[in-house]
Amino acid sequence: MAEVLLRVKGLKVAYGGIQAVKGVDFEVRQGELVSLIGSNGAGKTTTMKAITGTLELAGGDIEYLGQSIRGLGAWDLVKKGLAMVPEGRGVFTRMTITENLQMGAHIRRDKAGIVADMDKVFTIFPRLKERRDQLAGTMSGGEQQMLAMGRALMSRPKLLLLDEPSMGLSPIMVDKIFEVVREVYDQGVTILLVEQNAARALQIADRGYVMESGVITMSGQAKAMLDDPKVRAAYLGE
Repeated sequence: MAEVLLRVKGLKVAYGGIQAVKGVDFEVRQGELVSLIGSNGAGKTTTMKAITGTLELAGGDIEYLGQSIRGLGAWDLVKKGLAMVPEGRGVFTRMTITENLQMGAHIRRDKAGIVADMDKVFTIFPRLKERRDQLAGTMSGGEQQMLAMGRALMSRPKLLLLDEPSMGLSPIMVDKIFEVVREVYDQGVTILLVEQNAARALQIADRGYVMESGVITMSGQAKAMLDDPKVRAAYLGE
């Protein structure tokens, strides 16, 4: 069996006095695409923020490559090969597309590799190539999402965390983003995808977890979950 890249054990996170995540366990193995689905407010984004060190843990632990990463900052995690595309994209609006991508490679010193990886990003996202000198702030939401994903790929991640990549995008752009997620995965990047669009997320995933009110209520093979009447009723509007 493939090595476990990420293991979340008994994770608890609280905002003020309110417990948002209440003892969550899940794992992502090398070479998998795992989807964490659930409605708005289920605790998915909070979980992602805890993994990437932007929220403090109230309990439990997070292991990456077999070691606890509790208390490590985002900078340390990127150096270890864990990159995140946050909800809301977070591109540098006053920088060009090229400059944003270069920022994604700021921890690297291999100039030839950086140039090669930028070419690879432009192959995945031809639209970014066409507009490489355009300021990121002048792009559409979908284009900014592509840029945020491209920037994360420039750090050569072993594990890519995607938080709600389809949020607020037009149906055509949602199609494109899910195509790209699949393409990145097919190139060998392990992915943890947090997504409200349960049907789309499960269609491209190997395995899935359902989160409700801060707890994991269901998990399994993604294809089986797509056919599960409970999942269909709750998340696929059937």
